[in-house]
Amino acid sequence: MFLTNLTLTNYRNYEYETLNFGEGVNVILGENAQGKTNMMEAIYVLAMAKSHRTSNDKDLIRWNEEYAKIEGRAEKRSGSLTLELLISKKGKKARCNHIEQQRLSQYVGHLNVVMFAPEDLNLVKGSPQVRRRFVDMEIGQVSPVYIHDLSQYQKLLQQRNHYLKMMQARERSDEAVLDVLTEQLVLLAAKITLRRRQFLSLLEQWAMPIHYEISRGAEQLCIRYEPSVDVSEKAELSRIVEAYSETFAAMREREVQRGTTLVGPHRDDIAFFVNGKNVQTFGSQGQQRTTALAVKLAELELIFSELGDYPILLLDDVLSELDDFRQTHLLDAIRKKVQTFVTTTSIDGIKHDIIQEAAIYRVHSGSVTAPS
Repeated sequence: MFLTNLTLTNYRNYEYETLNFGEGVNVILGENAQGKTNMMEAIYVLAMAKSHRTSNDKDLIRWNEEYAKIEGRAEKRSGSLTLELLISKKGKKARCNHIEQQRLSQYVGHLNVVMFAPEDLNLVKGSPQVRRRFVDMEIGQVSPVYIHDLSQYQKLLQQRNHYLKMMQARERSDEAVLDVLTEQLVLLAAKITLRRRQFLSLLEQWAMPIHYEISRGAEQLCIRYEPSVDVSEKAELSRIVEAYSETFAAMREREVQRGTTLVGPHRDDIAFFVNGKNVQTFGSQGQQRTTALAVKLAELELIFSELGDYPILLLDDVLSELDDFRQTHLLDAIRKKVQTFVTTTSIDGIKHDIIQEAAIYRVHSGSVTAPS
């Protein structure tokens, strides 16, 4: 899978720009605050229909404009694909092969990307919210039904929390309403829990040998899913539903007192262990970075195994954060099989022939000079 063309209209600091890309490595070169990351973000938004940098879509629209538009053409194993995302103050409209998609969950997954930026090093040492978001975004690329279930769960969770707050304030006392909301939430929570567990099991299978190689045979990586309900690693959907039902029943009084939902996928976490020790708590910075790199490379292989196409890799100012050995391992891993976009202020410190052979795009003040 590779992106052949990208057109930006009123996107961030780009008034209008259209570019063609090669199948290999494309380097976006320029000083800070010129628009390198904005272009990388635009590719991500084209694929995922949301930004990895902001939750406010209005931030994506150029100053004093009414809308932003991202258009792209991609080549996949199944054929050519055109994508269009229109972002306005009223919301988003997405088209795939010129056909408007009724829901964004129908749109996401047509173009697959893996983003690796300095903030992704926080995957290991950051908050549980960072890790949940990572899992949700990656599953969503290979399973549109997961996006739908997650969206429905979040809406129901909001309704349930609102009702619990009213019960806490004694504005509502009808427990039958809470029962209905809980019953609906339980099934969605169980589906999400099961899919996350399956995904993380596959991710671990791909990440373990990669991590072992990067650590030069010195470290063994394990990824542990930590759901907010107590279920065995082999529990089926029906058993997970039971576990949630039992837990909600036991927590009911506390939830009313607190005015919020205390269990569910929104409280899950993931733990990374190297040689039996939790990397977040006991790992060195080098071990944390090796773990994050192994997970990102594992994502590429997992998506390929699920879809038969490698995703596009976005390396946003991350090469400078890796030492020479990890940098070389990353670039060797993607050679001639993954279309890659790299942002950097300079290629002088990157000692790898793959960069020397790359197409260089120079960015200055929201304007791009393409390679001749």
